[in-house]
Amino acid sequence: MNSHTSGRTGCHATPARMVALSIAGEIRRRKGYARDVLRTSQELRGMDARDVSFVQRLVLGVTLSSGLLDEFIDTHAIRPSNIQPQVRDALRIACYELCYLQTPANTAVNQGVELVRSVVFRAAGMANAILRRVAAQDVSRVAAAHQIVQAACASDQLQADALAVATVPTVQDFALTMAAPVWLVQQLIDSIGVQALCDMALCAHEPAPVWVSANSGIHTFEEARNLLDAAGVIVQDAPFPQVWCVQNAALLTSSKLVKQADVVVSDLAARMVCYSASPEPDTTLLEIGQGRATKSMLLESLAQQAGAPVQLVGVDNSPFKVAVAQRRLEKGWGAYCQSVAYDAGSLDNPRQLPEPLRRNFDLVFVDAPCSGTGTMRRHPEIAWTLTPEALMSTSAHSIPATQLRILVSAASRVQKGGTLVYSTCSVMRQENEDVVTAFLQTDIGHHFGLVSVLDAPAVCALKDQSLQAYELLANCVTDEGMFRSHPKMGSFDGHFCARFVRCA
Repeated sequence: MNSHTSGRTGCHATPARMVALSIAGEIRRRKGYARDVLRTSQELRGMDARDVSFVQRLVLGVTLSSGLLDEFIDTHAIRPSNIQPQVRDALRIACYELCYLQTPANTAVNQGVELVRSVVFRAAGMANAILRRVAAQDVSRVAAAHQIVQAACASDQLQADALAVATVPTVQDFALTMAAPVWLVQQLIDSIGVQALCDMALCAHEPAPVWVSANSGIHTFEEARNLLDAAGVIVQDAPFPQVWCVQNAALLTSSKLVKQADVVVSDLAARMVCYSASPEPDTTLLEIGQGRATKSMLLESLAQQAGAPVQLVGVDNSPFKVAVAQRRLEKGWGAYCQSVAYDAGSLDNPRQLPEPLRRNFDLVFVDAPCSGTGTMRRHPEIAWTLTPEALMSTSAHSIPATQLRILVSAASRVQKGGTLVYSTCSVMRQENEDVVTAFLQTDIGHHFGLVSVLDAPAVCALKDQSLQAYELLANCVTDEGMFRSHPKMGSFDGHFCARFVRCA
């Protein structure tokens, strides 16, 4: 029996659970992002790889489900407001194991009690009572909802009209399966439909696949594979050329290969967006929302494969991220890339522009700030921190309003005949298709035409390189020619991309 699954009454909590409790407390105190805290945790170093994976799954799962877990806890507590924060951290871990990891009830309850006892000894009895009620009442509710969603998904895979005869999941079924707020589930249904949400719900608590490739500015495909092998990182070939799927992500995280930019980690759908952007050799590219320059490296690699790198200027409003981007691009791409700290919403004001931005570009790639709802497996804070108001297009400070403002501003930097690409990692219609529609109705939008991502040169070339990869991408293209994906079990995340050409 593994160390993280064993547990007996009166024994101490397992080391993996104690580390998970410590990290959960650090995330709460720092109001930090779960993956960032996990990545820098000293407690994980030296632990067995299986225990590291268990800790990561607990921490990410508890963060993803925090609001619903608190509902379970508060329902069964006599005085919910009196539960101390560190006790609530421990209760959440035990509740998550019960409801979403199918840990045997006695083990999860006993280990949860020991976790509570380790932080507030006198709260052990209260913890035992709450957790046994969760085991008796809430576990079966979650399991039943999951079965309904799973049956609907399986039925629809067998026949196109199966949902007409199968039990259609309710909003509450999805909310319990995903551990997401009801309002968010309803908006997801409105945006992607019931069937796609079935896929998304069933993979919500599964670790997202990790895809990696060589940083071709530094290493060849073979050199990068040798570095991965030397670090003990096990990979399998992915459907896309020269991309691997990592089988033991914990070892990749602990190696220095990502930090040193020897390899590039990026979701497969994000890579498809880069193919859709399709930078051509010896052209100019303005990247809005450069972040840590992951897509910068992917875009340069595609241009290099087509003949030669592009001259890339990256813009981000965070000086910290700009510094990180510069450091990561220095080796390999330094002669072709520069990064600028600037507000992308002000690109249409030529008198204030920094010197590198005082020109028009062949390609302007907008990686817009978004809700991130397509990446909740990787960024679990989203589900319970996002608000309905943030997605209201009518609000001047909403995410869609910000996206439209940036897209309009970025369009002013596209030269005649040039290409404008708009992308998000959201699955919400109001951040994707609705922004595209609103942009085309603006004064500057009238000078642009929407074109299919399937016509992008890199996508066309993909037909000859890998028909499997091309078909995978093509299956995510809408009738209007926009790229739209959603999370599925064992597959990539939810991303969106629209491609425009400036006509005048």
